[in-house]
Amino acid sequence: MIPRQITSHYERIGGAEKIRELTHRFYQLMDELPEAHGIRKLHPRDLQGSEDKLFKFLSGWMGGPQLFIQEHGEPMLRRRHLPFPIGASERDQWLLCMDQALQEMVADVPLRNELITAFNKVADHMRNQSA
Repeated sequence: MIPRQITSHYERIGGAEKIRELTHRFYQLMDELPEAHGIRKLHPRDLQGSEDKLFKFLSGWMGGPQLFIQEHGEPMLRRRHLPFPIGASERDQWLLCMDQALQEMVADVPLRNELITAFNKVADHMRNQSA
């Protein structure tokens, strides 16, 4: 029997180029969707820095190069987000943008569903407000 080779989310999504496209679309949606106004106002006017950080984080989080760690150290996501009030509404707005970006950018349905499940867990962990 030949052992099954495990392929990372990074490889399955299409590597750096696809992750960059996903993060770009995510921030476009955050900027465009009225339903995302609450989460958008927590970000700087220019989203390029946020987009770059998310791209670098997702690269490593999905099993690719650890770009974020190389540049910024351990992600410590919850700690880095503590200065921002993140409740259920902000979590849901973030997930709305990410879900739509995934729907548009990731054709592989099982991969998309795995990523949505994982993003839901991470986004809920970021909550630091009870409402």
